[in-house]
Amino acid sequence: MNERYDVVIVGGAVIGSAIAYFLAANPDFDGSVLVVERDPTYLKAATSLSSSSIRTQFSNPINVRISQFGSEFIRAFADRMQVAGEAKPDLGFHPGGYLFLAGSTEQETVLRENHAVQKACGADVVLWNRDELANAFPHLNVEDILLASYGRSGEGWFNNTGLLHGFKAKARELGADYVTDEVVGIDREGGRVTAVRLRSGARVEAGTVVNASGPRAALTARMAGLDIPVEPRKRTIFVFDCARAPEGSATVNGGRLPLMIDPSGVFCRPEGRFFLAGCPPVEDPAADFDDFEPCYEEFEDIIWPALAGRSPAFEAIKVVNQWAGHYDFNVLDHNLVVGRHPDVQNFIFANGFSGHGLQQSPATGRGVSELIVYGQYRTLDLSEVGYERIVENRPFLEKAVI
Repeated sequence: MNERYDVVIVGGAVIGSAIAYFLAANPDFDGSVLVVERDPTYLKAATSLSSSSIRTQFSNPINVRISQFGSEFIRAFADRMQVAGEAKPDLGFHPGGYLFLAGSTEQETVLRENHAVQKACGADVVLWNRDELANAFPHLNVEDILLASYGRSGEGWFNNTGLLHGFKAKARELGADYVTDEVVGIDREGGRVTAVRLRSGARVEAGTVVNASGPRAALTARMAGLDIPVEPRKRTIFVFDCARAPEGSATVNGGRLPLMIDPSGVFCRPEGRFFLAGCPPVEDPAADFDDFEPCYEEFEDIIWPALAGRSPAFEAIKVVNQWAGHYDFNVLDHNLVVGRHPDVQNFIFANGFSGHGLQQSPATGRGVSELIVYGQYRTLDLSEVGYERIVENRPFLEKAVI
């Protein structure tokens, strides 16, 4: 580790490592990069504990386009991220698609509005009536469904830690430094941050500091005298076995089932020979940074009743595993915050992904690298999700949050 770096990234999970990769891979960047990660095992990182999915079915064009790039990048990941002397990283992308179900006129209206946005962006999403839905997925009870939205391509799930470690390994091969330490202070002189201070006692001068610290984003910002409305929100994921698994019964997509979002908010998707499920919590307070105790009651009280009512195949199911992770939840508008602080120009935010960080990491990494290297976005303009709206208390709401 050197005494000074052009860019210091606080947080080395998927967002921080994506930024490090895109910087190091950019032929127009000849600077130095340091990634500071407090836990290199990533056991409690939002990256590792996510449901590992990607979709284009969002309500805002920018989020649709972010995921379209993410999907393309993930499909080409093995070749782009190959490190000399090592096997290609296989993300095992499973193109199952997403299936949103509307059970009320309000939900139907939202699906139609979102679909118009998605189609305008070129997303491969279709709307189905009740009969079309029943024909595609015969195992479902559809009597209460008014409309369904299904992603025919560009959506699915993949290896979450494979994405993280692929970014990290390639970034290191290209010259980025990683250190196991924790940022405990950020020095600032007027409108510029000048250095980070580490728990080990080291002080590292920085030309630019990037906040990629996930659910701890607000803590990192406060060290620089700044603020961001991001806090950890706990989400529990359950893996269950199914006595009569319906996987293979679909009449579309080679029989594969999608990630289904029930009108209740419960979601479910295949996970190998099992299924993975979760739900929005009834109460959703900020979680303690170290609280990873699963909300066990959610399965019996919320998830199983909804799934059993949706399909006879889900009447006899048994939990085989569960875990809790944290969303880096943006309480203003549930949307990512990416960009420079208007008054501290060399402090960049890459935070508040609200459960979408894994799928949004490729576009975020590319966008932040462009800001640093060129002073502006050159591919996908992320200005709409910049920090200015935080200062102005101007929500840029994402309605399609799971």
